Amino acid sequence: MSKRPWGYQPLPERPDPSWELHQETQSVRAGLARSGFGETSEALYLNSGFTYGSAEQAVASFADEVDHYVYGRFANPTISMFEERLAAIEGAEFCVGTGSGMSAMFASIACMVKSGDRVVASASMFSSCYVILMEILPKWGVNVELVESNDQKGWAKALSKPTKVVFIETPSNPMLDIVDIKMVSDLAHNVGATVVVDNVMASPVLQKPLELGADVVMYSATKHIDGQGRVLAGAILGKKSYLEEHLSQFIRHTGPSLSPFNAWVLVKSLETIGMRVERMSQSAQKIAEFLESRPEIKSVRYPGLKSHPGFAIAQKQMSGGGSTIGIEFNGDQSAVFKFMNALRVIDISNNLGDSKSLITHPASSTHRRLGPEVLGEMGITESVLRLSVGLEHSSDLLKDLEQAF
Repeated sequence: MSKRPWGYQPLPERPDPSWELHQETQSVRAGLARSGFGETSEALYLNSGFTYGSAEQAVASFADEVDHYVYGRFANPTISMFEERLAAIEGAEFCVGTGSGMSAMFASIACMVKSGDRVVASASMFSSCYVILMEILPKWGVNVELVESNDQKGWAKALSKPTKVVFIETPSNPMLDIVDIKMVSDLAHNVGATVVVDNVMASPVLQKPLELGADVVMYSATKHIDGQGRVLAGAILGKKSYLEEHLSQFIRHTGPSLSPFNAWVLVKSLETIGMRVERMSQSAQKIAEFLESRPEIKSVRYPGLKSHPGFAIAQKQMSGGGSTIGIEFNGDQSAVFKFMNALRVIDISNNLGDSKSLITHPASSTHRRLGPEVLGEMGITESVLRLSVGLEHSSDLLKDLEQAF
């Protein structure tokens, strides 16, 4: 009834490489699925639905007896390319893309817990993560206990009784607290807990939680994975057993879907994530060292500084300090705002992991929902700023900071 469009020819299959590809090659090649047009850039499939060659094939597809796309809420070819590529970079058995980082964080935990279950988490975290753990899950009858980042005795005590999930954010947002992933994972597994790591601040370039003992890794792909301020997205990665036993049906029926267009943007972004994150981390190290020398600054929180309380652990589990710096001023909020308003290159914005350098005041923006008491416990005062270092030349960023002082 229809003729294939001009130029469409099924491509002959080439054998896969007989060696294990480097992560940087995986970021360009993994998950590549060319159509019969032989396009070099990955194709964008915007369709939400799919057809079947027969009624029997439709039945087999819904029964998961054959590999066939069923519905955009379940899977899509472009989304699959993103998921396979990120899984290859992470070293995970599977990846599920979601519509935002918070939908990934929520789904990664919610798919496992029920009333009466227990969750243990690191005390320093992003504000929305805190709201999910300390306000939403308790409404379901889930008990949640927080532990200071590297209080080994505190973790041992908290994980001395049955626990369903352990949630770790390391480095934390915005104070860059470090948690020893291996130490916590070993304790958690002794009581049968599943360890979920929010790896947003490190990115898959600088930290591999699964290699350190974690079971699940989640991302706001909006940050370094896109890294150019274009799309919202999230991702959950781990072992297939977790996908099959917990996550798959939860995602399928609650629908925190990633759009095909956003997935296509992310596929292209992954091609440069290594170069971007490494460059940003190198610049952030220089800037953190500069800030630490300034009399206007009370303290600098950056995992690459020896003054960081978690420096030794960061050196063990991260290959770089990351792109984000926590800065506490010697001065009140008005002095901090005066400094922010004097910047000429660095933008005021609540995003991070972007190619453009961004600065924000967490207590009045990203974390204001938590209130003074919780902010105090996290060390987020009115004098704290979070600086996300971008891809501008470090000399220009240093000049901008100096003139703002």
